[in-house]
Amino acid sequence: GCTVQYSGYLGNWNKLFCSNGNSKYPRLMKLGKDITLWGLEIGLLSMTKGEAALFILTPEYAYGQRGCPPSIPPNTTVLFKVEVLDFIDSEECDVFFQLTYEQQDRLPLEKVLKVAATEREFGNYFFYKQHFKIARDRYKRALSVLGRKSSSKTEQSQINASKLLLFLNLSLTYLKLECADQALKYGELALEMDQGNAKALFRCGQACLYMREYSKSQDFLARAQCIQPFNRDINNELKKLA
Repeated sequence: GCTVQYSGYLGNWNKLFCSNGNSKYPRLMKLGKDITLWGLEIGLLSMTKGEAALFILTPEYAYGQRGCPPSIPPNTTVLFKVEVLDFIDSEECDVFFQLTYEQQDRLPLEKVLKVAATEREFGNYFFYKQHFKIARDRYKRALSVLGRKSSSKTEQSQINASKLLLFLNLSLTYLKLECADQALKYGELALEMDQGNAKALFRCGQACLYMREYSKSQDFLARAQCIQPFNRDINNELKKLA
């Protein structure tokens, strides 16, 4: 998936026929699904995040012999100004989720962890765009692939490390969605894995404060403050609680 700022022109860069330049938060688009212009797809695959480019697409790479009336006449060469704002490679995820549970279980852990990390990256992308419900669903999707148990201590600690990040992400996302009970649930799941995690203690404290469970909030926040005495967010939350 990629986020692209684009403008399409006819003629000598003087007749604009399409653009998303006015959009503050361009949506995440999928090559081959949302971006179907062959030449544009080839061009985007050659680019990296942050890169800008100008493409001249002949009809066979653009709208063909028929064009796209009324905007684009038949047999027209079109021009595109493109900037790649963000890029997340979702190919492995797409393949993974098409497999049966048995096939997923047989994959090496390295692949599973990569899929979970990519889904988390998608979650982060939507979180920062303030699409909190989509972010929540992506984080949960990432969590769904980490259900396997491993007899190897090293492998299990890798799974747990990946889960811990997702529990923390979900706790914060549920706070943004004003579902404090769920935020507390995921904060406590994070604490089960790492009882000295200041971020998890802070999230639990925030959730309890939201639910007006003041003594529980005080307990979580004081423990977080012990671990990170100079953390401004924790100290501000304690002031709010007071």
